[in-house]
Amino acid sequence: MENIYLQSMPKFSAKALFNGTYTDDLETYISHHFAGRVSWISMKSSFEGLLGKKEQNGVYILKDRLIEKVKEPDYSDVDKSIAAINKFAGDNDVPVYMMLVPTSAEFYKNRLPSYYPNLDQRQFIDYVYKELDNSVTGIDVYPELSANSSEYIYYRTDHHWTGYGAYIAYAAAARQMGYTPLSFSEYDIEHASSEFKGTFYSKTLRNNIPDDTMDFYHKSFGELPVRVEITKNFGVEPEVYDSMYFREYLDVKDKYASFLGPNSPIVTIKTNNGGGKLLIIKDSYAHCYAPFLTENYSEITLLDMRYIQMSYKSIIDVSEYDQVLFLYNVSSFAGDTDLKKLMYE
Repeated sequence: MENIYLQSMPKFSAKALFNGTYTDDLETYISHHFAGRVSWISMKSSFEGLLGKKEQNGVYILKDRLIEKVKEPDYSDVDKSIAAINKFAGDNDVPVYMMLVPTSAEFYKNRLPSYYPNLDQRQFIDYVYKELDNSVTGIDVYPELSANSSEYIYYRTDHHWTGYGAYIAYAAAARQMGYTPLSFSEYDIEHASSEFKGTFYSKTLRNNIPDDTMDFYHKSFGELPVRVEITKNFGVEPEVYDSMYFREYLDVKDKYASFLGPNSPIVTIKTNNGGGKLLIIKDSYAHCYAPFLTENYSEITLLDMRYIQMSYKSIIDVSEYDQVLFLYNVSSFAGDTDLKKLMYE
């Protein structure tokens, strides 16, 4: 429930005892295995709510949802990320786009007292797009998401957008990226799970917030097969799957991993559709976004810089792609320190 690794019983040694690691690990072990731990933490969280406390572990607690506290970023790090994107665009003769997605905190923060700080994400997106070179096209999905913020476009207990939120962005990006989106009526929506408790729940254990529903989108007719290749370790052949939805994760805590599996360095989706090849450099918001694009591209490669410690040029040939999309949510981009790896030669 807390989404943490349980401390195992530490092995005793004189060295570990005298340097303090044994007692520290033993204390953590006892804390993690304390009888009724989750219930006690949940009770504490609820009691603090009765006292008027609306923040816990970096999460703001509203009546019907949880939202993230997004701090003002270190703009020196932000500028390094922007510089890396600009250099990438200058080094590669391919159209480059950037989609910076506001998080739920932007649209629901007005329900908090004014003295609860949160980043102005509209201003942050404008800052980033202004600093991008002319060779990078900023795709602004803020207006469309804002207009639909009363709909179920973000999970209540998790930091991701829902499938519907991703669809809105997919349709909004179509004009600038040059594809024709499927209309919403062309999808059958499968309610894959109604018991999703996400990352914000893990930080607060607030049981009064309703569980989330996780939806899979299927084309109503003419859905073509896909081939999904997941590279977990370089130098090892990718694992191959015939679906973008990994249903086994619907039975575990991390249900969001049902979209393309857990985070991996490289995921490639191959379709029998027409269209070009798209490279997405991304965070996990792309995982439920990419399935929509399979109707418009023959191949989509997702690159996660968090798990890459070498030059991208050694693992991928950008010239083979027709377009490149940087897709990040505001919170992850504001704190990102991995995009600067694009500078590696």
